[in-house]
Amino acid sequence: MRAAAVALARELERRRPDLLTAAWWKEERGNRVFVDYNQNAPHKTVFGPWAVRARVGGQVSTPLGWDEVPTVVPDEFTLATVPGRLVALGDPWAAMHAAPQSLEPLLEWSARDLAAGLQDAPWPPVYPKQPNEPLRVAPSRARKPDR
Repeated sequence: MRAAAVALARELERRRPDLLTAAWWKEERGNRVFVDYNQNAPHKTVFGPWAVRARVGGQVSTPLGWDEVPTVVPDEFTLATVPGRLVALGDPWAAMHAAPQSLEPLLEWSARDLAAGLQDAPWPPVYPKQPNEPLRVAPSRARKPDR
């Protein structure tokens, strides 16, 4: 899954380099949005839809429609409010189950990138060094080769 996520992040960056980036190091991102492939690393605790957060207020991870994004107030989605919302509006993600997609195209992109000489993307610092992973040091702190 992580290889597919890295490939997707890189492809999105290729298509919209002005807006999106797969650059792990903040100093390389500028004002672009980082597509965080490392949320697919083992043992990550990403919240799924309808998961209750361990916070005072009982906020719920709630799927939204795109039209809601500009005005959403996340703290308003709670154990008390989400069941009524679901009954009134339905699940905005329900339709995606009717047309499941394959990861194969993303895995092909991953193989293409590796064949073209790209290494794996950097892993979070809490993980041991992975095979084919680039140096885990910010570019500004990397040792410069002797000239």
